[in-house]
Amino acid sequence: MIRDTTIGAKLWITAVWVVVGFFIVNLLAMIATVIISSFGTRWLGTWLPAGWTTKWYFTAWAEFQLSDVLIVTFQIVFTVVALSGLLGVTAAYALARRDFPGKKLIMLLFLLPLLVPPITFGIPLATVLYQAGVGGTFWGVVLANLVPTVPFVILVMIPFIEQIDPKVEAAARVFGAGTFRLFLHVLMPMLLPGILASLLLVLVRTVAMFELTFLTAGPTSQTLVVALYYSVFASGVRAVQSIDAMAVVYMVTTLVWLLIALRFVNPTQIVARAKQQQSAA
Repeated sequence: MIRDTTIGAKLWITAVWVVVGFFIVNLLAMIATVIISSFGTRWLGTWLPAGWTTKWYFTAWAEFQLSDVLIVTFQIVFTVVALSGLLGVTAAYALARRDFPGKKLIMLLFLLPLLVPPITFGIPLATVLYQAGVGGTFWGVVLANLVPTVPFVILVMIPFIEQIDPKVEAAARVFGAGTFRLFLHVLMPMLLPGILASLLLVLVRTVAMFELTFLTAGPTSQTLVVALYYSVFASGVRAVQSIDAMAVVYMVTTLVWLLIALRFVNPTQIVARAKQQQSAA
């Protein structure tokens, strides 16, 4: 590998590292400020708070009813994950194994909820859900989150399905395997890494989804990110430290699920699989 050692190239590399370093430092500083504030007793005009305490976490837990919010959050998230997996994997199998007129158009339609900002289609979607009587309910939030998550599962799973030789399925059918047994005993073991990857990423995406959840959630169907928004902007006086404590709970929850997701999936592997399929085609 030949490296460019000219002064211009070195200056460009230095500038890139400076920008990246500046971004990382600012990001870490913002996160550290929130965490320190959530443990501080009094913090005015000094580098560190005057004292340290954990009472703000107990205050936030009681004031914002975090136990109920977390239960609702996990109920919505796991329902979205289950339905996304059921609908997305079956649709991905049909799209990977069948060619039909308009297939490319359907794939384009699946891409739109992932490419378009959620707020652009979230408002008309919320209007339809409220007119149907499910807006502001648990199922309204679930249906709204399925709009981007099902296409996401489909696009992730298609390369995994296409890499399985159809002859394997044909052989299983020759030996008497029905559709259910074929999927359960033949396809499932081979697709399990892809299914886990897509569903874990859907889980992280749903936990962090604000726009669609905010537009369709009611008083009893708020997820943690929406409850955090209301705690900041709702009327009344609240201690900044308790809001920061709630933000830390949200960050930790999202980070834990993200680390679990990255334990099972490497995003570069998904891109590599897609490129291999494109080269083979």
